[in-house]
Amino acid sequence: MDMAVILITFVSIIPVELPDKTFIATLVLATKYHPLPTWVGVGLAFAVQSLVAVTLGGLIAQLPHRPVTAVAGLLFAVGMVVLWRGAGGADAEEPATERQFAGKLRAGVAGWHAVGASFVVLFVAEWGDLSQLLTAGLVVRYRDPVSVFVGSWAALLLVSAVAAVVGRWLLRRMRLATVRRVGGGVCGVLSAVTLLHAAGVATPF
Repeated sequence: MDMAVILITFVSIIPVELPDKTFIATLVLATKYHPLPTWVGVGLAFAVQSLVAVTLGGLIAQLPHRPVTAVAGLLFAVGMVVLWRGAGGADAEEPATERQFAGKLRAGVAGWHAVGASFVVLFVAEWGDLSQLLTAGLVVRYRDPVSVFVGSWAALLLVSAVAAVVGRWLLRRMRLATVRRVGGGVCGVLSAVTLLHAAGVATPF
């Protein structure tokens, strides 16, 4: 494993996932169930989804290097645009997202039933979001699926732990719009570096 790739992946995923709907979903789950089984269920769902994203990125990475790397750079650019365009309404959307997930949950669930319920909710909610696209793109960029998986899953576990334990407190003190813009900036940097790499220009990472 390459610690530099793990760290780059970890730092890249966190600002993309913090303002995501899965953060809100984990927060709601932790208010209905105990935080620990919620975190375990959510973490298992993230593990499966990260594995799928890494596998997809690994398959794409087998194609001709330069054009595929250029496509990865464009994917990062799409992520930047999506995050920046959605930043303005992020704070207003948060209560509606909470109500959406709260309506799907049944109170009084505990233990392994809470783990299973949390797994199912996040497993369904997470498909095709920006963190998965970013994970696949990072595999294409660095061609190191194991390191990208470790960095991505570690970031997702940290974000879900924060959501489960102090999510409500954090939402009162941070603006989702600002976090989305930070995530957009990260995607923009990754896009520029990846496109330069595809063009044959040496890059710092």
